[in-house]
Amino acid sequence: MSATLTVTDRTAMSVDEIYEELVAKLGEFTPEFELRVQAELAWEVNQLKVQRNAVILGHNYMEPALFHSVPDFVGDSLDLSRKAAATDKDVIVFCGVKFMAETAKILNPSRTVLLPSLKAGCSLAASITAADVRALKARLPGVPVVTYVNTYADVKAESDICCTSSNAAAVVESLGTDTVIFLPDEYLAKNVARDTGKHIIFPTRLAAGNIALHDTDIDYQMVGWNGRCEVHEQFTVADVAMVRAQFPDVVVLAHPECSPEVVDAADFSGSTNAMTRYVENTPASRYLLLTECAMGENIAAANPHKEMVRLCMVRCPHMNQITLEMTRDALKYMQYEIDVPVEIMDRARRAVERMIAIG
Repeated sequence: MSATLTVTDRTAMSVDEIYEELVAKLGEFTPEFELRVQAELAWEVNQLKVQRNAVILGHNYMEPALFHSVPDFVGDSLDLSRKAAATDKDVIVFCGVKFMAETAKILNPSRTVLLPSLKAGCSLAASITAADVRALKARLPGVPVVTYVNTYADVKAESDICCTSSNAAAVVESLGTDTVIFLPDEYLAKNVARDTGKHIIFPTRLAAGNIALHDTDIDYQMVGWNGRCEVHEQFTVADVAMVRAQFPDVVVLAHPECSPEVVDAADFSGSTNAMTRYVENTPASRYLLLTECAMGENIAAANPHKEMVRLCMVRCPHMNQITLEMTRDALKYMQYEIDVPVEIMDRARRAVERMIAIG
């Protein structure tokens, strides 16, 4: 199954048919009795999806049983944003985290957007506030603000344009300006700065919402922020060296939210969709993915002839909140609806739509 393509329509499948499909894909990793329970839940979700006239969007980090059983579309945040914008279904269930569901609401405000768990937040999105962005803009008037899509709606509303890990460098270069504010992921900013040949500095957040800039006596072209993904910051160069020592033929793929040193030690760096395509389309037989571990299991299930090396079990505690049970209950009880104030939504939409236009 290729990323971002429509997945198999399972709404007419029986519990037994869903179970057999899950066993074929996940039986190597999951006990069959557990897959039976998951198949029954998936069947319920698929029936409710029809009753509610809903579409289910599944991020690449979803748990394998959910990922391979109920989404109408799977992929990364950029592609799922496009699907959310284009759907004519009454209800969008976003199996991801809160900022993704907010983006779906921003792009398709007339639809009901549900997030299966309100605990599905994001450490990176929480690292910056709209007030922080306003303080930076006051300190650097006229400098355009590029905000990673992994932020909340009020932060997007303070931005000139959003980006994803797949188009971040293209977004920065599209602005054609000498200086850019790039928020909030520290490592992605450093990787983009290197890719675009820009010198980057990082501000310090002071008391009372003030911002201090250092290194301003030397030339700089990017101003970043010290936010990090709590998953990707855990990977180290030593991890890569250890795996290469054990498996010399391994191909290492790193997400751009990893540190520049880890990205340099990898063979390829790209978004979750780019990593998926890399595994599908290149001949190597053994891979290591430096990203959320559920994605590695999902790719392994879709590519059984290739070996996915398990470095460790690094799960995103926020993505891990979303389960089949919660997805069922979201549709059954129409919970939890995501709403964005109109004034914020309208301003954020401009930034998100500019991102989508760049591709």
